[in-house]
Amino acid sequence: MQTRFTDEQRADPDIAAAEGILRGCVHCGFCSATCPTYTLLGDELDSPRGRIYLMKEMLETGEAPSAKVVGHIDRCLSCLSCMTTCPSGVHYMHLVDLARKRIAETFRRPLADRLVRALLLAAMPSPARFGWAVRLGRLAQPFAGLLPGPLGRMLRMVPSAPAGRPLPDGAVYPAEGERRFRVALLAGCVQQVLDDGINAATIRLLTRFGCEVVVARGAGCCGALAHHMGKEAPALEAARRNIRAWQSEIAGEGLDAVVSNTSGCGAMLKDYGYLLRDDPELAETAAALAGLTCDISELLQRIGPGPATPPEPLSIAYHSACALQHGQKIETGPVELLREAGFAVSLPAEGHLCCGSAGTYNILQPALADRLRDRKAGHLEALGADAIAAGNIGCMVQLGDATGTPVVHTVELLDWAHGGPRPRGLGGRTG
Repeated sequence: MQTRFTDEQRADPDIAAAEGILRGCVHCGFCSATCPTYTLLGDELDSPRGRIYLMKEMLETGEAPSAKVVGHIDRCLSCLSCMTTCPSGVHYMHLVDLARKRIAETFRRPLADRLVRALLLAAMPSPARFGWAVRLGRLAQPFAGLLPGPLGRMLRMVPSAPAGRPLPDGAVYPAEGERRFRVALLAGCVQQVLDDGINAATIRLLTRFGCEVVVARGAGCCGALAHHMGKEAPALEAARRNIRAWQSEIAGEGLDAVVSNTSGCGAMLKDYGYLLRDDPELAETAAALAGLTCDISELLQRIGPGPATPPEPLSIAYHSACALQHGQKIETGPVELLREAGFAVSLPAEGHLCCGSAGTYNILQPALADRLRDRKAGHLEALGADAIAAGNIGCMVQLGDATGTPVVHTVELLDWAHGGPRPRGLGGRTG
């Protein structure tokens, strides 16, 4: 793709990076075939190729984008299915994140949109604040029908279950028997409040197989929420805070891995090297820690827990979260682990398409999110499985609203098969 940036524009590292990405696009359109929004809407401007043209024009002119342009870019889920399909290796993720940064800097959104985004940025990155938001949201739920769009959607999504208990800052969970690995677990933000059983299962499983698990003091939100809203400063602040926390652990007893059990967070951590590439102090360390980062399924395959027999012979429909299959390029590992643990696993049609959760997408774009959710839930239910497994809390919440089939985290099933308690999400007894 030809570009028309000036030498002055190219002096901006962001524009230089964008130009390199844009020049790699050959207009083939293969990306459209796997794009969820193009699949639903059939509008070229709601395909990756169409959005690339819009982003190119926005960056070349340097002008504030129109509301129409912002609308098309906002409708992108950042599912990254286009990157899996692209034969030219166009790094769409970095391009759309840059476009969102420019939108945040130059475009004034309507008041209601600004309010919703401010509430999300204030509450979700902090388990304490998000826990209080959930409690207050329950009190306000009767009024959800009176509020329009995303505001009402936020209230309707407030869970009925009690808020979970966050992991203590600086906690250390010793390995059972001989220590084979020492790993830092990213505890997560929203996940700790919505389902603290996922971290509990992760810690039980890892310590059972010789891992000492630490929650590095000072580590917190990965920064993905702010980053994907175009808010660069808080996103980079979160990244630097985490890097320094893990640096301290490395300087102490060392780390063999930084582990995430939320696929969206894991994709963000693995991109820290790129995000901080121009940081004079932390660029090298950020790249090294990005290389240490792994999804829980990657670490378990490295550990090799071995065959097991689950207490009940369950059939599992596996939902591959977008940030796992497209962002982190992890497709078969979780399925192999579940099958090795004794579960019968099946895969749905259109497994490459997003469920519509996509971070805060199901709040900010509820109509499209619901269509994607129902489409995904239909494919999963068609398998007739006893339960649905996923590796991302956002997908679990999204799908749980559309199906009567229990939705549980992959690691909870693996923990159960290897001697842990029955996942709460399956219902019934949990012992």
